[in-house]
Amino acid sequence: MKIFGLYDPTEVKVEDPGLKDYINLKPVFVPHSAGRHNKPFGKTEVSIVERLINRLQVTGHDGKKHRRSSGRNTGKKHLTYKVVKEAFAIIHKRTKKNPIQVLVDALSNASPREETTRLKYGGIAYHQSVDVSPQRRLDIALKLITVGAARNAFKKKKSLASALAEELILAANYDTKAHSISKKEEIERISKAAR
Repeated sequence: MKIFGLYDPTEVKVEDPGLKDYINLKPVFVPHSAGRHNKPFGKTEVSIVERLINRLQVTGHDGKKHRRSSGRNTGKKHLTYKVVKEAFAIIHKRTKKNPIQVLVDALSNASPREETTRLKYGGIAYHQSVDVSPQRRLDIALKLITVGAARNAFKKKKSLASALAEELILAANYDTKAHSISKKEEIERISKAAR
């Protein structure tokens, strides 16, 4: 079965060995599992396209509660489904590649390999560099890509679908103009200084 009836996930290859077990490319007719995988590590069983759709529904992008953008797409799964479908059509038209492959490449490029955590010793807090687990790498990459797309579309003429397509294409090509790539490099630069 093909995703959206158009794109075959079986021809997609995950180049990053760390993310290979966590990116689910099993063919599904409609990327909508209705929360059947609600258990520890259950999100690895959810299609990566559905995880992107679900991530677009999150309230308040970038951790900040904007008065107007907060809750804009919350719970509107059909709307975000259409946005991702339109974004995939734009990606296919512009790159002539399978959009699922572009998504997987973007996730591999936008996922940080190390970050910092706060340690506290005797009332003094400092940052320590730590390796990132593959599941968290994927979660961070999905967050950075969707936040970048939402920022590029908010209060602009550009639609969310075209902003998402542009973010995915730039991230797949490892272009620092992509919000996700620049944030990933910032995270890794900070963690390198905290080693």
